[in-house]
Amino acid sequence: MCSDRVALRNNSVNLPSISAVPETVQPGPASPIGRRRWLICGLLFFATTVNYMDRQVLALLKPTLQLQFGWTEVGYSNIVLAFQFAYGAGLLFIGKLIDKLGTRKGFSLAVFAWSAAAMAHAAAGSVFQFAVARVGLGLGEAGSFPASIKAVAEWFPKKERALATGVFNSGSNLGAIVPSLVVPWITWRYGWRMAFIATGALGFVWLLAWLVLYRRPDDDKAVSAAELAYIKSDLEENPGLKNPGPGRPTTIPLRKLLTVRQAWAIAAGKFFTDPIWWVYLFWMPDFLNRNLGLNLAGTRLPLFVIYSGACVGSIGGGWLSSSLLKRGWTVNSSRKTALLVCALAVTPILIAAHTRNAWLAILVIAIAAGAHQGWSANIYTLVSDMFPKNAVGSVVGFGTMAGSIGGMLVAKAVGYILQGTGSYVPVFLMAGLAYLVAFSFIQVLAPRLQPAEI
Repeated sequence: MCSDRVALRNNSVNLPSISAVPETVQPGPASPIGRRRWLICGLLFFATTVNYMDRQVLALLKPTLQLQFGWTEVGYSNIVLAFQFAYGAGLLFIGKLIDKLGTRKGFSLAVFAWSAAAMAHAAAGSVFQFAVARVGLGLGEAGSFPASIKAVAEWFPKKERALATGVFNSGSNLGAIVPSLVVPWITWRYGWRMAFIATGALGFVWLLAWLVLYRRPDDDKAVSAAELAYIKSDLEENPGLKNPGPGRPTTIPLRKLLTVRQAWAIAAGKFFTDPIWWVYLFWMPDFLNRNLGLNLAGTRLPLFVIYSGACVGSIGGGWLSSSLLKRGWTVNSSRKTALLVCALAVTPILIAAHTRNAWLAILVIAIAAGAHQGWSANIYTLVSDMFPKNAVGSVVGFGTMAGSIGGMLVAKAVGYILQGTGSYVPVFLMAGLAYLVAFSFIQVLAPRLQPAEI
């Protein structure tokens, strides 16, 4: 087995030309040998969980902090804006940095930075100081998704990437659920400052596990030859997905990405839809309090239901397109079908803003949140469908930066809407239409999901 493994890793010649590759992705073996790649997916899942825990604590404590410090709705929106501005600014360079440093080092740096910033919230005492802490958090967390998508591209063949992305992306929902259960108790028992310290410290625990366990497939001695062959099967089918050889650039300049239609398809898809997820994260506890009269303790079960729905949607959306691929559908038709299903599933969310039936509102929002996460799993997978692995971090960074810019605009809009009208109707109307608009842009910019020419 050892000699087979060496031969496999050294065999990089006589690959078929890209013109000979059929558009459909052939189904893989029923039972690929080895499961090391799913251990890596588990690490990414828990990183995403910690990432969203650190984001969510502030939203849960908003009523408490608003009462203690006298924040206005616009003041709170400025704190949210500070995070999103830093998150977007970080994405200008973090994707390229991760492509340059590699997934292991790049992700380690990002988690260290955001965990320290998360704990720093405990020392804040004003809108400005919280905004400064959010800037640090945003800069660090900018590395999470570029590194995670790059890891999936390194460890999974195309036929499994959407499912793997859906699995690790579902950690964002667990990261929203867990704080809703533990932050009220920590706040009641130890005070709100300890809530930031406790959740921030989890990042350092994860970092130790990551440094011990993560290697690229070629460098991981725990990967069997059979699993390595399965991971690399896309390179045999499509050499256009392979990284450049020695002496070729290892990162893609931003000015080059700006000329590529496929990069703009990712950016447009995220510009219109990422802000909706920010609304769920940063304003959902407020919606439950304002519209349904639920206090901090009373939001725990509704938030659990909403983010559990999002978790199911994340895995389900990834499973849908992966399942269609294994049934012989083209990459284009399977991904686009999954995206359209998710876009349509969001549209009933306006009901939640009108009804006074708490559980009807919660159910509709849970479906919409699940649809968003299914959408997110597939749109991230489009990157590795259309770009070589050495460009994945840069493209995800570029697309997520566009989403962060959209999030900044929507954050200010939501602050002024709520302060001026007190109504979530315009907010949820915007949410219901955003995905269909985004889908239209993706279809125009990448009608066949053809590989980008870089």
